[in-house]
Amino acid sequence: MEKEKAFLLWFDQLERKDVAIAGGKSSSLGELTSHVDVPVPYGFATTACAYRYFFEKTGLYEKIKTLIAGLDVDNSAQLREVCAKVRQAIMDEEMPQDLQDLIAQAYEELGEKVGQADPFVAVRSSATAEDLPDASFAGQQDTYLNVKGAETIVAKVKECYASCFTDRAVYYREKQGFDHLDVALSAAVQMMVFSKAAGVMFTVNVATGDDKNILIEGAWGLGEYVVQGTVTPDNYTVNKATCEIVEKNVNAQDIKLIRKADGDCEEVVVPLDEQNEQKLTDEQIKQLAECAKKIEAHYGCYMDMEWGVDERDNKVYILQARPETVWSRRNKENGAPKEEKKVTTDRKVIVKGLPASPGNVAGRVHVILDPSHIDEFKEGEILVTEMTAPDWVPAMKKAKAIVTDSGGMTCHASIVSRELGIPCIVGTKSRGEAATTTIPDGIDVTIDATHGVVYEGIIEEPKAEQPAQQVVAAAEYFPPTGTKIYMNLGDPELAEKYAALPCDGIGLMREEFIWTTYIHEHPLYLIKIGQPEKVVDQLAEGIRQVCQAMAPRPVTMRFSDFKSSEYRDLKGGDEFEPNEPSALLGWRGASRYYDPKYIEAFKLECMAVRKVREEFGLKNLNVMIPFCRNVEECEKVTKIMADCGLSRGKDFKVWLMAEIPSNIILADQFNKFVDGYSIGSNDLTMLVLGCDRDNDTVSHIYDERNLAVRRAIRHLIEVAHKDGKTVSICGQAPSVYPEFCEFLIKSGIDSMSVNPDTVKFTKKLAAQIEQRTMMDALTGKGRQEVEDLNW
Repeated sequence: MEKEKAFLLWFDQLERKDVAIAGGKSSSLGELTSHVDVPVPYGFATTACAYRYFFEKTGLYEKIKTLIAGLDVDNSAQLREVCAKVRQAIMDEEMPQDLQDLIAQAYEELGEKVGQADPFVAVRSSATAEDLPDASFAGQQDTYLNVKGAETIVAKVKECYASCFTDRAVYYREKQGFDHLDVALSAAVQMMVFSKAAGVMFTVNVATGDDKNILIEGAWGLGEYVVQGTVTPDNYTVNKATCEIVEKNVNAQDIKLIRKADGDCEEVVVPLDEQNEQKLTDEQIKQLAECAKKIEAHYGCYMDMEWGVDERDNKVYILQARPETVWSRRNKENGAPKEEKKVTTDRKVIVKGLPASPGNVAGRVHVILDPSHIDEFKEGEILVTEMTAPDWVPAMKKAKAIVTDSGGMTCHASIVSRELGIPCIVGTKSRGEAATTTIPDGIDVTIDATHGVVYEGIIEEPKAEQPAQQVVAAAEYFPPTGTKIYMNLGDPELAEKYAALPCDGIGLMREEFIWTTYIHEHPLYLIKIGQPEKVVDQLAEGIRQVCQAMAPRPVTMRFSDFKSSEYRDLKGGDEFEPNEPSALLGWRGASRYYDPKYIEAFKLECMAVRKVREEFGLKNLNVMIPFCRNVEECEKVTKIMADCGLSRGKDFKVWLMAEIPSNIILADQFNKFVDGYSIGSNDLTMLVLGCDRDNDTVSHIYDERNLAVRRAIRHLIEVAHKDGKTVSICGQAPSVYPEFCEFLIKSGIDSMSVNPDTVKFTKKLAAQIEQRTMMDALTGKGRQEVEDLNW
């Protein structure tokens, strides 16, 4: 039978030129098996013809054509919804019986050929548009490891077919100009390597384009954790000409992905005595380098390969090989990479991370691993560290940009950087390499925090000559909104700068900034040494700056919400702070204010507020109580405030941070003691979902848009409004997710408090949503809520 008409082909029947028949991955495995002297696990592949046969027999082409009509891949919500429907449509169809029988028969034959009944295999997707020299679609479809049994293999082949329509695959095809219905998918069924170590290797340095060496990355367990960036692998550099090892970087590894004896995979902890061991022997490193040289010589271009070392015989196997696209194309066009220079137009990526605060700057790196070295940080340097804390703020204010190993979009470094207007990239470790171990101290780098990339050197941007023209200045217009748009602020020195923004006031002023920037000492320590007035005077001065700059607009200051671990960092804090296993859920917020051990310190905060309102005459100051776990706490705290001369009234409002589920559930009782609520969406989401937002392992679950969170918010608004109380929100979600902003406004929220860099955007967005809502009410033809938001 001609290859083009076959439903299934063995690896030794396939060649590199058969991309249209079996996709990039399968054809490359065939090429390696047939023509390159390297060890490759044997197997077979279903063909593009089989894929099309399945789709034609079931009528899927017409169904998919209808589903993707009018799809805008830049609309992430629409892309996610349409792709899910397409995948479900594929999974709902039964594979033709003759194709099922053919796959099952080939699986049985594979077992006979390798001498194993019911062998474990990997089922890998191989699209006809992937691994091309000028467009790599690698990783856009799914792979299933350590599966066995004919029935399971057939099911996994169909899942591979469905993965042809993952969000990322559809997006990249669209951007590369490939027709979704012209692309077909092959499933490579390959003998499973029981990898005790695995990884990737390149015949070119993917950061610099240097092709003199072979780069090998390896980690314990299956290679998926290396590809995904879950672990930091060892790095080995081998001279391509001599196969001598030039450099070895062995990295600690505490978790690994392994195969389970009865099928599927699981994550386990690496034994302590192996965590710091080199993952490959020197001999295995050289064996891999020899394989890489043979493969590159055969293909005639730079190569990107995956490998594994089988635990049963310590044998090295090549699992995949594909052309490396970026430098193959760039070096062909531009010749060998240029020598390094101080100012460059080359973009050599050092690390990548999450773009937490946008902006582009260049400067000199200062790596700080220990807080005790903060004082060495100089104005205009780029701060690279593991993670910041409140006591790092003075250094952060000097920084031109910030890069961290850990953290997510709501970690301390992210929030502070956005407020300070400093470009910031966080979580580099989760994207492959930790910044502190990858970026050398003292080098010049360019930070692209809009896209989360750190480049080597100071990049000189080419500037096109602009014709001389008359510049006409126009005032930016911001339509009035019924929903008040407040601003979050911590650093009092920035109040004057941001006062010109079109905000309705300060919805969240963080008192902690004043402690770490001006006071530096623990309040109980200052009381002990007889200097309590320092707390009152310094707090009052910081608060005054903000209230004066914003007057007559209201300012809501949140009382101190340090955790015990952060208070301990203040001078004298060791004597007064407990060591808590989970400070995030420990002695913080309201629970401190009435505690006999801390009450005198809280009274100093109340005295500072009273000084601003009465001595300075700034009556636009209101306050907010954070992390108040129950109604009894709220009653106790408001009584202490009243005893200090801070009673609620017409011109003095007390708000409650709604960040604990109990605040929502018991809102009808909290209403008695407060004038309104400010939803702390970061903590509320974390506590509703039981998910640590800064833990890379589970951070993908954290989402303010989750239905449980939205139901809680809507319930709070309804209960608060019944008693005439107002509701605001001070998280970043409204400015990041337009659909979340729309949900809040339609739910009747009174105000939203956002970071300074998003005030203008959120103001305009709110106006658009309000106008659309009014139009919908007028015409009666607005979009209906598709989810039940009532609990």
